[in-house]
Amino acid sequence: MASVDLRKELECSVCLNIYTDPVTLKCGHNFCRDCIGRVLDTQERSGGYSCPECRQTFRKRPVLQRNITLRNIVENFLSAQPDEEESGVFCTYCIHTPVPAVKSCLLCEASLCDNHLRVHSKSPEHVLCDPTTSLENRKCSVHKKILEYYCTEDSTCICVSCSLAGEHRGHQVETLDEASEMKKKKLRNVRQKLMTEREEMEKRVQSLQEHRRKVQGKADDETERVTVLFRDLRRRLEDLKKRVLREISGQAERISGIINDLVQDLEIKKEELSRKMGDIEELCNMTDPLTVLQESDTGDLCDTEDGDDEDRERHDKLLHDGGDLDVGGISHTLHTGLSDIMSGVNVEKCPGTHVYPHSATKGKGHINAEPSRRPPQPSRRPPQPSPTIQPSRRPPQPSLTIQHSHLQAGGPNIGAVQQTSGVSGVTDILLDVRTAANDLHISHDRKTVSSSSSPQNRPETPERFEDSQVMSSQRFSSGRHYWEVDVGGAKYWIVGMGYPSIDRRGGQSVIGWNKKSWSLERGRWDNHYSVIHGRNKIRLPGGISSGRVRIYLDYEAGRISFYDLCDPIRHLHTFTTTFTEPLHAGVYVGGLGGCIKICGGNEK
Repeated sequence: MASVDLRKELECSVCLNIYTDPVTLKCGHNFCRDCIGRVLDTQERSGGYSCPECRQTFRKRPVLQRNITLRNIVENFLSAQPDEEESGVFCTYCIHTPVPAVKSCLLCEASLCDNHLRVHSKSPEHVLCDPTTSLENRKCSVHKKILEYYCTEDSTCICVSCSLAGEHRGHQVETLDEASEMKKKKLRNVRQKLMTEREEMEKRVQSLQEHRRKVQGKADDETERVTVLFRDLRRRLEDLKKRVLREISGQAERISGIINDLVQDLEIKKEELSRKMGDIEELCNMTDPLTVLQESDTGDLCDTEDGDDEDRERHDKLLHDGGDLDVGGISHTLHTGLSDIMSGVNVEKCPGTHVYPHSATKGKGHINAEPSRRPPQPSRRPPQPSPTIQPSRRPPQPSLTIQHSHLQAGGPNIGAVQQTSGVSGVTDILLDVRTAANDLHISHDRKTVSSSSSPQNRPETPERFEDSQVMSSQRFSSGRHYWEVDVGGAKYWIVGMGYPSIDRRGGQSVIGWNKKSWSLERGRWDNHYSVIHGRNKIRLPGGISSGRVRIYLDYEAGRISFYDLCDPIRHLHTFTTTFTEPLHAGVYVGGLGGCIKICGGNEK
């Protein structure tokens, strides 16, 4: 009974078997390591941990402490309590009723129950062992004697005859108990090492699981923060939309009211004219000359003045001066509002991350709408805001970039003025005299090129152009840059950018008339403006009113854009490609006495 009670105390409440590698929780209950490990894995997916025995909860996954004392008790119990039922060995002498054997005698080659074991011989030659049916395996196959020794040299069990006169004579031998204890000691050391490694791996697993929970927590926090941020952005954008639409509607209503007043006045005058026409027709249909001549108000009817001059003036002024929407003012309101929105949104940049790029403003980071791919603000006077909307007093933040996609060449001015982030300062673009054709004169400061009537007698070199063309000494292989030219002093000109590998001889060497350059041209004969690449010419509607052109390069984005520096600035055309070489600025001057001046540049 005591053995049965002890066995119950040594059973795991999860698997209901004797403990295997028992461990203890903080609450004091014991479990097999594998059993409680599977339970905790299942609980982790549900988000909490608890003891299967007493249901005590734990905030974190509990650390499993090995119960060495309980493990030793289990080992001693198992060694003292052979599993008779599972052995299947029965007493040899109980022939009427099968009785489980408790020992086997190697000398007698018989298994014994408790009763027969009491009367069995106690002499040393009768060697007892645990119940077994394989008694032959415990005797030497050569001498048929009991295996009593272990040969350490051949790692095999031998009998006394093998040691004294057999093939193992002279070898180092040990008793089976000594050899068994030595091997058990080695196995225990290995087991201990494996248990230590397993515990280390368990700690790593718990550490990784804890890190996963932290990462998921941060992800949830970031998701909430970004959601709130974009909710605020949508609200601000919706407010800006309503404000701009109110401005558009207000301008349209104001103009519509003026037109309605003018139409009413004209309708009244039109009715008066109809009345006069009826009276005149009635007089003309009279047959009595005296009556026609004696009509008293014929002077008023004969007034044939073409309307009122004041009405014509109001009509013309409405159509030409105040009868259209202030598109520039609306665009300015839109740009200012977007700038205020972006500068007012504060995004904290977490250490060690590069998710939110900072603006140039110290102390706070701002969202960049996208990497800048536009030319900077013109140096001229910016468009005036609409009189109905007060402009923001806060200057645009340098981190804001507003890009209007799909700009049409020579399109309307709305969207032509663009703000560019990270672009400031001026860098000179200098002409490379080594590339200048011999009919071009380059100024001392290398900023002005003019067509000369007399050759410059420069040496002929491979890099010198044959036709009236010159390239810059600067080369651009990355970043965003722009430069400006005053083209008002030449009747025929080409400006643009090209690779240094462009041909220097023949018609294919002119900028734009090959696959290695992109240009803007004013025609020689028709004075029309076109953009050219690979001999493909695209004619631009309208002209260049300012006499000054800006060329903008975004190397990484593969864009070259041309702008007319009128007020406001007007986008002309953008080439998009993938650059394979560095780029140089290029100028072509046609016509005797033509002159082009480089006004400056900018780079990031």
